Amino acid sequence: MLGACALALLAACASTPWERRPLVSVSVPSAVDEATRLRWLDRVSWGANASSDAQLAQRGLSLWMRDQLNPRLAPLPPAAQAQIDAMAISRTPLDQLVTELDAQRKAADALPDEDQKKAARQAYQQQLNQLAREAQQRFVLRALYSPNQLQEQMTWFWMNHFNVNLRKDNIRAMVGDYEENAIRPHALGSFRDLLGATLHHPAMLRYLDNAQNAANRINENYARELMELHTLGVGGGYSQADVQELARVLTGVGVSYQPLDAPPPNVRPAVRADYVRKGLFEFNPNRHDYGPKTLLGQPIQSRGLAEADEALDRLARAPATARFVSRKLAVYFVSDDPPPALIDRMAAAFARSDGNIAVTLKALFESPEFPASLGHKFRDPVHYVMAGVRLAYDDRVAINVNPMLSWINRMGEQLYGHETPDGYPLNEAAWASAGQMNTRFEIARAIGANGAVLFRVDDKAPLEKPAFPPMADSPAVRAMQAGLSADTREALAQAKNPQEWNTFLLASPELMRR
Repeated sequence: MLGACALALLAACASTPWERRPLVSVSVPSAVDEATRLRWLDRVSWGANASSDAQLAQRGLSLWMRDQLNPRLAPLPPAAQAQIDAMAISRTPLDQLVTELDAQRKAADALPDEDQKKAARQAYQQQLNQLAREAQQRFVLRALYSPNQLQEQMTWFWMNHFNVNLRKDNIRAMVGDYEENAIRPHALGSFRDLLGATLHHPAMLRYLDNAQNAANRINENYARELMELHTLGVGGGYSQADVQELARVLTGVGVSYQPLDAPPPNVRPAVRADYVRKGLFEFNPNRHDYGPKTLLGQPIQSRGLAEADEALDRLARAPATARFVSRKLAVYFVSDDPPPALIDRMAAAFARSDGNIAVTLKALFESPEFPASLGHKFRDPVHYVMAGVRLAYDDRVAINVNPMLSWINRMGEQLYGHETPDGYPLNEAAWASAGQMNTRFEIARAIGANGAVLFRVDDKAPLEKPAFPPMADSPAVRAMQAGLSADTREALAQAKNPQEWNTFLLASPELMRR
């Protein structure tokens, strides 16, 4: 049973390659008061904590924001990096992982004994599950401890925008590389480069069925979502005929599990030079429709795989794309219903910079709407868990983030787990139900009273004593207390012990928002 204070609180809540690009500065006040500084940190990062606040205070808000918009290679704490380095997804190239697993699957299917076949298939599924779990663990470690907090925020944003689902086919083996090599390097760079990287990744091609898209056997799934969800948006000026034409452009764009040293397929001589193989990505001219095509009212002038590049150029530079992407960024960073004037300024920055994501965000961060929104944006489950652990344990490195993954799953936002291509919703209504609030209170209690589960190797190891963090002693927590409501301060005053105090703080209305 929840106590009266808890009920009152609940009732109140309804290592990658880096692009070379020009430095983007942002005009924000260099000196701000402590409360304002914490609010900026809470929104731009995965959650305020004492060590990050000290770094921000030392740099000043203007320089810190410049650092965030222009990330450079920055090491994680050694204890976090060691965990990442030990993962199979960090040590084994994607093409090797996938081709070996595909051979394992085929060998399992070929076993004549049914019991052996069942065991071999189960082992194959377990390996896929382990690779997906490693990708989730790596994401959490970076979100918690990377100095490039905005980079990690935007990696999550784009993974959700260009969503793939780990339950389909063998995407569990691919999703870690998809995040690492298609999304993260471009998360603050060129939208066109990001769009192209997702089109060339086997996770996207498998998820949206373009690997089955061929001349005389058209599959429109990817073409439709590429326009509706990735670029132009609903009402963005395209027609069903455009979907069909784009699907024809994308014929032959697919995946090959053949070893890289295997001979290419037997392509007819007239188009043999058009064949492309890079890793698991393959463009097979035998499967491509070479007929004339018209997209968005203009003919496609290129040939072969170059048709896809021409189509992406056209989509990325369309005014509808600038507005669609800008609005989605504004929803993520400002409000569920962002002002049209803000979207106009962001879309103008997007178009002026040829889709530079950092420049578009600069327009957002320099807007009057952004600081006015601080402290009001409702946290989705992933943000809620990350922010709670960052605040409670600061830069102490967790050695077992699996409990965090379980907490996120309980709230319905499993990493890489959204079934449909639209990604998880970013609005408050999706995450503020009464049932969700009760679950959040239980997770607040897990973090605030039993967070030592994050610092033991497995579930059988004994918990350290005390099993809870001294949150009241955190400089960041002390700084934010002045901004707490009277109801929250009263609840904290009635807490019977430090564990309960932690729980009430983490479950407070103020901690539900960023």
